[in-house]
Amino acid sequence: MLDKIALALVIVGALNWGGIGIFQYDLVAALFGGASAIGSRIIYTLVALAGIWAISFFFRDSSINMGK
Repeated sequence: MLDKIALALVIVGALNWGGIGIFQYDLVAALFGGASAIGSRIIYTLVALAGIWAISFFFRDSSINMGK
C-alpha cells in the first residue's frame, strides 16, 4: 500500500516538473497559493519523501513483487 502511495506521489511530482519544464506552470503552487505557501511546501515535502522511498525499489527482489 505504501509503495503505491509513494509511486502516485512520485508521478504527481514528475508531472508537476514536466509542467514547469514545458509550460513554465507549477500546478502545485497554483493550487495551493504559491510555491512558498504551507500547502505547497507540504506537497513538495511529501513528493520528496516518496522519491526517497522509491529509491528502495531498485534494491528489491522483483520476483517477490511479480508473485513468483
